Amino acid sequence: MTSSEATTVNTGTSDLLATLDSGVLTLTLNRPEARNAMSRDMNEALQRQLAAAEVDPAVRCIVLTGAGKGFCAGGDVKGMAAAGDGTVGALTIDQAIHRQRLNQRGTAGKLFKMPKPTIAALPGAAAGAGLALALACDLRVMSSTAILTTAFARVGFSGDYGGTYFLTQLVGTAKARELYFLSERIAADEALRLGLANWVCAPEDLAARTGEIALRLANGPTAAYRYMKENLNRALAGDVDDCMDLEATHHIHCGQTEDHREAARAFVDKREPVFQGR
Repeated sequence: MTSSEATTVNTGTSDLLATLDSGVLTLTLNRPEARNAMSRDMNEALQRQLAAAEVDPAVRCIVLTGAGKGFCAGGDVKGMAAAGDGTVGALTIDQAIHRQRLNQRGTAGKLFKMPKPTIAALPGAAAGAGLALALACDLRVMSSTAILTTAFARVGFSGDYGGTYFLTQLVGTAKARELYFLSERIAADEALRLGLANWVCAPEDLAARTGEIALRLANGPTAAYRYMKENLNRALAGDVDDCMDLEATHHIHCGQTEDHREAARAFVDKREPVFQGR
């Protein structure tokens, strides 16, 4: 989603494009010739952009998408094959594990914990770590021609970037095991049925539909969304009393925001509220 007022953000690499428009930061994985498979430059730039977006008040919603006909093929398997080692390279095993942990926390982990709404827009296939990035987002909009697949079993990997956690939370452990063990392709209509996609639309409508949802979120009550997302994340594994106590704290805090006061006035005036993120 772009307009004449969109600002291009310098990511430091052509492997990741970024634009900021009306409070929506759109991050585009940009290696279409490789189905947007991850590169080190892409991964590092994505970490930098997400870290900056988290604390930038101008960013109120984040969209992650892919250039061309794909979303993200995950790791660059061709590059791994050429290097002869898909995980370590010149590093020691301990160094490789530490780097992998930092990469995962700075990308999928950041999308999941980000105190702002995140949307994955899938023009095409999301596979392996690419699927994990999509599942880490709060919401997913899929083209009707897009597919999902865990893919790891096909290349002898166990999985990374939080995919086992996100998939289990969304579809349950039995289905998650099936999808990881067998690496079947999930069509868009099946993804919608399973709850892996929130919306499915025609390929030509993907950008407009995503932009509509993103703009609605960017114009929403930012503080309430931040607390709402923390509540929902805690609910995944938290004790019920802890979750309810946190809800109480956040609810009272929201009552002190200007957004809440504006919404209350708008309710009385029978008009739509105008949220300022304060």
